[in-house]
Amino acid sequence: MGDVIHAIPTAAALRARFPEARIDWLVDPRYVALLEMVPGIDSRIVVNTRRPARTLATLRDLRRVGYTAAIDLQGLLKSAMLARAARAERTIGFTSEHLRERTAAPFYTHRVDPRGAAHVIFKNLTLLEPLGSRDTRVAFPLEIPYSAVSDSVSARFDNASYAAINPGAAWPNKRWPRDRFGALAAGIRDRCGLRSLVLWGPGEQSLAEEVTRASNGAAELAPATSITDLFAIARRARVLISGDTGPLHIGGAVGTPLVALFGPTLASRNGPWSAADVVISRTDSCSCLYRRRCRRNAACIDDIQLPEVLEAVERRLAMPRGA
Repeated sequence: MGDVIHAIPTAAALRARFPEARIDWLVDPRYVALLEMVPGIDSRIVVNTRRPARTLATLRDLRRVGYTAAIDLQGLLKSAMLARAARAERTIGFTSEHLRERTAAPFYTHRVDPRGAAHVIFKNLTLLEPLGSRDTRVAFPLEIPYSAVSDSVSARFDNASYAAINPGAAWPNKRWPRDRFGALAAGIRDRCGLRSLVLWGPGEQSLAEEVTRASNGAAELAPATSITDLFAIARRARVLISGDTGPLHIGGAVGTPLVALFGPTLASRNGPWSAADVVISRTDSCSCLYRRRCRRNAACIDDIQLPEVLEAVERRLAMPRGA
């Protein structure tokens, strides 16, 4: 999900540069609903490489279009092969040292060095340079549909402001301890006057329930949500606290104030892109950078203590929402 969200500003810049062009987006079937909220895309083309026959049929359709360019934003061997298989006039990707898998490099006809760009959003924007665009503005044009779930959440809080807490993550070493999340909700209530909503995704409900129980009545468990529900809920939140995972990036896309907790990944690459947001990182002490499992007895993110996060939330709340 994060890869898709971080690519939206590139699609926006491409549309601004070529207002009359046809722009299609190859997307995993799980994230089609997300792209439905992004205007300026002509077609959202589902690609599920676990179904080879269907993938080959999709590639045949792409070749009939006659694209001017195919742009690979992921930098993986799989994504590079798909981009090249479209047989566009140009296949654009990063130079090998900036790829997630260097074996992708031979599939590009044009390789771009993102130079000093650190965050993945700004790196992605440099891939438009071979097409004559040097636009570095970050724009998230989103059309978020009505969400009855978001309305029900607001009603729980009597339409007052609330904090959103997201304790889950796909990697175990990206998760801050659940008892601290519960204590954080209690601290936000006592010190900031905000109650909290605990978010959860597939397979995370029991985790969210534990956080809610540990909050001493300061938090509500979120209902089951779709991706579009999450966008609507995050947009209404006064602040969102999360590790490096999808809901954090959703909050950033809709302008929610963020406090981000980072362990085995680089916030400079994957974290909030607004200078107003607060990042607490233990990456400097991490021995498992970009690995899903920690090599130590305790993950480096566990070194982040509750008082530091509470102070960060207070500091972020003290700034205007649009800062």
